[in-house]
Amino acid sequence: MSNDSQTPVTPELPDSPVHAAGTDHITIWGSNEAETVEFYQDLLGMPLVLRQPNLDDPSQTHLFFDTGDGRILTFFVSDDRPSAKGQRGGVGAVHHLCFRIEPDEYEETMDALEDAGYRYNVFDRGIFHSIYTHDNNGLVIELSTDKYEIPDDRRGEVLAKAQELREDDGADYAKDEHLRGAIETLGLEVVEYDLPEASAGTGGVE
Repeated sequence: MSNDSQTPVTPELPDSPVHAAGTDHITIWGSNEAETVEFYQDLLGMPLVLRQPNLDDPSQTHLFFDTGDGRILTFFVSDDRPSAKGQRGGVGAVHHLCFRIEPDEYEETMDALEDAGYRYNVFDRGIFHSIYTHDNNGLVIELSTDKYEIPDDRRGEVLAKAQELREDDGADYAKDEHLRGAIETLGLEVVEYDLPEASAGTGGVE
């Protein structure tokens, strides 16, 4: 087993027997269909693209939502399960789910959460901005937006270069200057989005 402190950070494919081609879907144990659809479709705008029985337990319904880029988020739901207020932590548990929000819809997203009665926190995470809230099941949901325009096919490369600049700088975490420096170093155009002021660095959802 490798030691994370010694494993190099790089966008290059590792010498492994299998190379994943991307995220196909993530499946969550959900509550009931109505409140799950209310949060993910009616609030976050994810189309419900498939509904069928859970093939391993037909007493449950399996809901498929398109997260916006063709990647799928699915839920096992049952009408006899109420929504929850929180999640149990621990090894193997899901800490949070993060979905990307377009920069020009970032402030509108905060307004929509508030109008729907969901509390949220906002943070400048150095290399991106994030809104944190909870879904109907108590799961922490992060809604992030880019601070700079980054081509999807160069994202890993940009982040790895930002990590290199962070280490050279001796910083605790990757900051705005490291991300901007990475974009410049890799010869990409620096296009910065106009985002609201937010608390910097560490913290999380209430």
